[in-house]
Amino acid sequence: MARRTLAGAVALAAASVVMTPTAAEASPPGTKDVTAVLFEWNFASVARECTTTLGPAGYGYVQVSPPAEHIQGSQWWTSYQPVSYRIAGRLGDRAAFQNMVNTCHAAGVKVVVDTVINHMSAGSGTGTGGSSYTKYNYPGLYSSYDFDNCTAQISNYQDRGNVQNCELVGLADLDTGEEYVRGAIARYMNDLLSLGVDGFRIDAAKHMPAADLANIKSRLTNPSAYWKQEVIHGAGEAVQPTEYTGNGDVQEFRYAYDLKRVFNNENLAYLKNYGEGWGYMNSSVSGVFVDNHDTERNGSTLSYKDNATYTLANVFMLAWPYGAPDINSGYEFTDHDAGPPNGGRVDACWQSGWKCQHAWPEIKSMVAFRNATRGQAVTNWWDNGGDAIAFGRGSKGFVAVNHESGSLTRTYQTSLPAGTYCNVQNNTTVTVNGSGQLTATLGARTALAVYAGKSSC
Repeated sequence: MARRTLAGAVALAAASVVMTPTAAEASPPGTKDVTAVLFEWNFASVARECTTTLGPAGYGYVQVSPPAEHIQGSQWWTSYQPVSYRIAGRLGDRAAFQNMVNTCHAAGVKVVVDTVINHMSAGSGTGTGGSSYTKYNYPGLYSSYDFDNCTAQISNYQDRGNVQNCELVGLADLDTGEEYVRGAIARYMNDLLSLGVDGFRIDAAKHMPAADLANIKSRLTNPSAYWKQEVIHGAGEAVQPTEYTGNGDVQEFRYAYDLKRVFNNENLAYLKNYGEGWGYMNSSVSGVFVDNHDTERNGSTLSYKDNATYTLANVFMLAWPYGAPDINSGYEFTDHDAGPPNGGRVDACWQSGWKCQHAWPEIKSMVAFRNATRGQAVTNWWDNGGDAIAFGRGSKGFVAVNHESGSLTRTYQTSLPAGTYCNVQNNTTVTVNGSGQLTATLGARTALAVYAGKSSC
């Protein structure tokens, strides 16, 4: 759940978190570490996309929006106000969820679930699955005794108790230090594991003590399941992301914030040591992204509205060996609170407002690049001191990014074997000579990416 201010009654909405794997596993386990975050896609649409696009493109994971029963309403943030742990939200029922997991697995794609366990709802009514509830009373699940004593909204991020015991934008804050609550959350997560789920994004992890989350994780039938925790860095704040790395991956929000600043106002040349060199967490425990559903709405990062700049930032992220990348794939919006088109049903990409960033050719093609160059160090860095950069990934790949306003022609030194390669950014072939050199012209705000094993387009 992200910190945000919503106007009026909407301020009682909820936010979300991002996914990352466990510290025991360097980035997500397996050889494919890119997650497509299909924000507010319904389960049937996710299943189809795993088969048609995600599996063939080489995505390792798909992250789905919270499946629990939630408050009614068309806004996206209703998904982040659970009223029970039944799979009965707007995105589909238990059968649709199970079918989605099975279908994605058959396509070679693992499933991560955005998991809301810090809080329940802000009001009262009847949930999407028919459950009646009032704030602090969720029959058959929680009563007033299961919530923290502080019923005021969080107001001081320098005070650990305030951040972790009070209410995030007015949402009923669960007492995760309590035995019953820990057990109830673990049962929910174990139910998801029983359906084949491979990992969890822990929403609003910052608002729960790391020790409470560790206790909950220890109760899981698969305690080594992939965890990605949403812990937004704030300078001087009482709760810091590094506290949570013992539980699993943690989202490195600074990565996304700084990418926006560098791409918009500074020089891409500065990215030469991006990652730990900028004071970020260790790559092996960091989840990274260009944007997520919160940041694209609050303007703290780039978003689809930044067009070619956004595309190039995603190309860079997928080419650069730091962290485990999420590709945010959502829908067009002008209203901050607008829920998904067609209630989450995606009939086709690039229709009805669905942006499908995960399927943009320039982004999708870099997933295979990342898989092919896994484990290779950065080599042959070049920059012009401004907004044109290039670098290799050992003998496995080479990327050039031209974020200048004019075209650029030059000869690059690579460590690639001589031969013909497909530039997957525009499906043209380029040649590397016997000295490892490659000559190319890049148009303004375009990129080049080649990798071993991809010789024809």
